[in-house]
Amino acid sequence: MEFEKFFNKIKEKLRKIDIQLSNEKGKYLYDYMNLMLEWNKNINLTAITEPEDIILKHFVDSLTILKYIEKDKKIIDVGTGAGFPGIPLNIINEENNYVLLDSLNKRINFLNEVIKQLDLKNIEAVHSRVEEAGKNKIYREQFDIAVSRAVAPLNILVEYLLPLVKVGGMCICMKGSNTEEIEDAKKALELLGGKLEKIENLNLPDSDITRNIIVIKKIKNTPNKFPRKAGTPSKEPII
Repeated sequence: MEFEKFFNKIKEKLRKIDIQLSNEKGKYLYDYMNLMLEWNKNINLTAITEPEDIILKHFVDSLTILKYIEKDKKIIDVGTGAGFPGIPLNIINEENNYVLLDSLNKRINFLNEVIKQLDLKNIEAVHSRVEEAGKNKIYREQFDIAVSRAVAPLNILVEYLLPLVKVGGMCICMKGSNTEEIEDAKKALELLGGKLEKIENLNLPDSDITRNIIVIKKIKNTPNKFPRKAGTPSKEPII
């Protein structure tokens, strides 16, 4: 897809979620898409490879949470994969500081190449399992916001995210349309120091794709025993 066509399509879709896209920012997203498609030939970054689908299901989807993120915040994107939602958020709002966390080194190599090629500011990619990052004093309770997109059921996800967030900070969980897992996460939220703040249900522009954005506020420190050792949260979720 040529840049002009790409830019017109993404600009129109972002306008429908109240985001104004400049030509300069559009070019960053376009170059990012092309880098991802090139790398995807050799390593598995995404199953979504049609430019129109990337625009909607990766870029626009990632930016639906932009309105919840104030400037000058420290943000960690857990299980970032090919960089979603962290890199689109950084491109649109580089005033924040971003950490992209992923457990697969091949993905980290790709993310570092994107950061280098696009000369992105205030962003770094970190290779770590989230359970280990949550125990590491460099990361534990150091972030204003933790974000994650489709990584795990909510009762597991909050054990990953809440240990990383300062008291008074928040987790933004980007989920599909299933609301049952919100009920299943009540005990985990209580144990880990979180409080359900808001659930926003939305449709991605010009589609029938439904999303839930779940906003959780950190109201008290997470007990030191959380997160449990690598693999345990997913095998033995808090219920």
